[in-house]
Amino acid sequence: MGDKNRQEHARFDYENVAALQQIIKKTGVKIPVNTSYERLRESVSIGSGKAANRLSVLPMEGCDAKADGSPSSLTVRRYKRFAQGGAGLIWVEATAVVPAGKANPRQLILTKENLASFQSLAALIDQQAAVEPYKVLQLTHSGRYSRPVDKPAPQVAGRSQYLDKPGLQYDVLADEELDSLIPAYVKSAKLAQLAGFNAVDIKACHGYLISELLGARYREGRYGGSFENRTRFLLNIVDAVRQAVDIDIAVRLNAYDELPHPYGWGVRAEDCRQPDWNEMTSLLKLLEKKGVTLVNLTGGNPYYNPHVNRPYDSGPYKPPFHQLIHAEKLFKAAMHAKQAVPGLCVMATGFSWFRDLALPVAAGLIERNWCDLVGFGRQAFAYPDFAKAMLSGHFDKNKCCIACGKCSEIMRDGGCSGCVVFDREIYQPIYREGRAGKPPIASLEIKEHV
Repeated sequence: MGDKNRQEHARFDYENVAALQQIIKKTGVKIPVNTSYERLRESVSIGSGKAANRLSVLPMEGCDAKADGSPSSLTVRRYKRFAQGGAGLIWVEATAVVPAGKANPRQLILTKENLASFQSLAALIDQQAAVEPYKVLQLTHSGRYSRPVDKPAPQVAGRSQYLDKPGLQYDVLADEELDSLIPAYVKSAKLAQLAGFNAVDIKACHGYLISELLGARYREGRYGGSFENRTRFLLNIVDAVRQAVDIDIAVRLNAYDELPHPYGWGVRAEDCRQPDWNEMTSLLKLLEKKGVTLVNLTGGNPYYNPHVNRPYDSGPYKPPFHQLIHAEKLFKAAMHAKQAVPGLCVMATGFSWFRDLALPVAAGLIERNWCDLVGFGRQAFAYPDFAKAMLSGHFDKNKCCIACGKCSEIMRDGGCSGCVVFDREIYQPIYREGRAGKPPIASLEIKEHV
């Protein structure tokens, strides 16, 4: 990338499609734009089911489960709003497969004891839905970001000079300990099927356990070093779930980490900012052969380089490149996936930063066959009925996510997450309580490779 793409802070200020196209051309990225939106209304077949349209709600964690891991009133409220919003697919947030793998004390966890509450949540989504939704439940182990009680308790693939924090004790999981987690994924998948979900997502993104293992070139044993070894844990889980449960399998996958060798997955050895699409596409071909029907491509690590997977307008540091560059890489991940594995249902990520102009960008990707579905995360927090508004032609730019990052700040402060700006009655008090007596959000240390 040349210096022309460096920026002080590339805020989104494009008033119309023509202005967006002009900045796309000026920045030198390749992002298709289309002002015909009819194809977004099309249904999409996924495994044994279908999405009623091409718009999707991504798994946005609220950190608001009850003590037993069941959905709270805030959780139920969130998914009621998402269901009423008209998206064809609703991807329900991170649900831990074991207590030690929870990212926070209020993360969802599905057990035999609280199964009825998840059945009620799935039924509520169906009852409240503006269109019949395809429902995915994300299964996770948080790995190095585990915090099941009141302090971090990292369980990692290995030590990292880029991600380890001073003063924390890191538990490096042995191969046998990883093996013992596979039945937990199967158990959770069985319960998800009983709860009424169409699919389970074996989460493999954003630096959590499976994601970290994918980049573990430094690790010895059956789960590190070679491509075959680094992908073994994810593939073994997929095999075990496929053999035991009659449910569709999805994977939310990092296409690239933007971490240097020997740590980064999907990156070039000489420059970790440049994706190695071969790693991603080779894994996707294996996943499809094993029965995975849906994949959502994302990138980076929100704890380390959040601009990579969610371009923003304000945050703890200034991204080194224009946000369009990172959006382009996210979109190209979907494009390369679709080209390599055309039979796989591919969902693209990275639209929220575009505000109301996400509509022509989404339509452009669909028209060019870069993806089958388009996913919205922060936008769903800010504007839960975005899909209905988009498809009806009444999309209101004044309701759009402004990429301020406060929904993430709440999580970092230990609170329940939501949109501070547009859902202020509930989340502004939570945000203020979390910020009370604390200094401004500290700048992240960005290594020179970024």
